[in-house]
Amino acid sequence: MTPNVLARAALLLALTIVFQSLRLIIPVPPFFTTFVIGSLVNACLLVALETAGLGAAAVIALVAPAVAYLQGLLFLPVFVPPVALGNLLYILLFRAALARGRVFAIGLAAAGKSAFLFAAFAWLLTLVAVPAPLAAGLMFAMGWPQLFTTIMGGILATIVCRRLGDR
Repeated sequence: MTPNVLARAALLLALTIVFQSLRLIIPVPPFFTTFVIGSLVNACLLVALETAGLGAAAVIALVAPAVAYLQGLLFLPVFVPPVALGNLLYILLFRAALARGRVFAIGLAAAGKSAFLFAAFAWLLTLVAVPAPLAAGLMFAMGWPQLFTTIMGGILATIVCRRLGDR
């Protein structure tokens, strides 16, 4: 990894953490921050993949849910691995499908991550005792909002990469 690529990877990791921290300082409803912050984090994943490589994107994919847990968004540690795996699936599907076009790659990656997270949390909630209102909120967050934020992340990443001249 060249110094420029390493610097870009570190910057994108820091930016991801800053974006996730916005929910702690912006006084807006959690529903709104889910869409904005989720889109920004997903964009960082794809920008990292395209500009710094798979390794950098994988590190961000694994660190982001750990930060979310430390911030109290993922309230049980058992929720961190499925989110990390969903992030990895997102970047891997995008990378695998990119040769077929950006729109296809974004769509496949978004559908794959969203379906995986919904299924993983539906299964996990059968194993972990969580109050019904909290479980319903989690299942909602892992439903269509995930699809929205992954698509928006792909669109934002496309814009950023074009502005950077990388793609």
